[in-house]
Amino acid sequence: MDRPAAQASSVAEGRPRPVRAELAQLLKLSGPVVISRLGIMMMGLSDAIVVGRYSATQLGYHALAWSPTSVVVTMAIGLLSGVQVMTARAIGEGRRNETGAVLRRGLGYSLWIGIISAVVLALLGPVFLHAIGLPKDLADGATWPLRIFCLSLPGYTLSVCAATWLEGLSKPGPGAWAMWIANAVNLGLDLLLVPGTFGLPALGAMGGAWATTGARTFLAVAMLGYIALMPEARTLGVFIKPERDRAAETEQRRIGFGAGASNFFEVAAFASLNVICGWMGGLAVAAWTIVLNVAALVFMVPLGLGTGAAVRVGRAYGARDNAGVVRAGVVAFGVTSVFGALVGLVVWPNAALIASAYTENPVTLTMAVPALLVTCLMYWPDSLQVVTAQALRSRGDVWLPSGTHLASYILLMMPLAWFLGIPMHMGIMGVAWAVVIASFVSCGLLLTRFWQLSRRDV
Repeated sequence: MDRPAAQASSVAEGRPRPVRAELAQLLKLSGPVVISRLGIMMMGLSDAIVVGRYSATQLGYHALAWSPTSVVVTMAIGLLSGVQVMTARAIGEGRRNETGAVLRRGLGYSLWIGIISAVVLALLGPVFLHAIGLPKDLADGATWPLRIFCLSLPGYTLSVCAATWLEGLSKPGPGAWAMWIANAVNLGLDLLLVPGTFGLPALGAMGGAWATTGARTFLAVAMLGYIALMPEARTLGVFIKPERDRAAETEQRRIGFGAGASNFFEVAAFASLNVICGWMGGLAVAAWTIVLNVAALVFMVPLGLGTGAAVRVGRAYGARDNAGVVRAGVVAFGVTSVFGALVGLVVWPNAALIASAYTENPVTLTMAVPALLVTCLMYWPDSLQVVTAQALRSRGDVWLPSGTHLASYILLMMPLAWFLGIPMHMGIMGVAWAVVIASFVSCGLLLTRFWQLSRRDV
């Protein structure tokens, strides 16, 4: 074989290797992160199932109390994503000893997020529930569970900061293990407090809220304790007060603000759907809670894949490897597409079985099952849009994903859900179709943006 032919053969043989290596790194990093993110949702799932089996009415209270706090829960992941991205970039740039400074900035930031959000929601959340036109019994029933959920927020935000820092170091395993131990704590408290075991009073939705608070507090202590005991904590700068770096602080906050805004728009829009369903009645809220809980559980997998994509893209971006940035993004999109398609095919034939795990109320199931079938169509675009948004932020495109989520979920999905659900008399089926349409719009806009940047850079 002549030399040019040999070189061509070598290049052709070598082409798949970077892709295979990228896929292996993505799965190695994303696997534990997905497990951890599923643990976040599983905590809410445990509450919903235990409370729903106890009472469909109490499940409605629980859903309405959870909705305002879910905005903070998901927004906090976005606001603190700067910890993860800046850590990954520092590793890519060869500045491993500066990652402790990223963590210390993030911990102070996360504590303030948790405290302020808890105080604001505890004071204004009940007022909001009573001011949005819900039946008085629904608003009253959700008030105390909401206040109890607020107590869990400072511990939750601290645990998110610790977990995302470890993920940026490519050490997602400890966060995953701690999250599932916290789930065991949560389930035990649920079974004890919700139905009132061992002579305790049955607390219903309030019991579920207390269980979540106890589990999140445990999680924060476990994560911070693990970091403090890490053998390499000192070499990473965890215990060293860093010099003030305003540029790094600004960039870390900028990434977090962009991701936090995106998560706020998306989660606030989805939380508003509970209100729209509340205008249809208490059982409609319970039915939509089932649909949304399944969708949120599915969402945790692409959220974990998005973390893996952010770390891989962030490292390539820090190393100024444009081809690596594109390769990391495309591999993540491919894995996410396969997942989104498969999970829809799994949920579709099992919708009735899944819904019946939440409640035995026949009216609730009659509404929930058809809506669950419709939302199978959203799993692919919804999964892909969250991973694409994370990849864009890690390559420095912070604000376009936020604008996309504002347009798709606030400006399109919310009014469309109201219009289809109430004036068009489609009930929660109309709400489900609005979610599907908005997910496809968001996915299309974000993929187009990544494609444009890839053409420019490579």
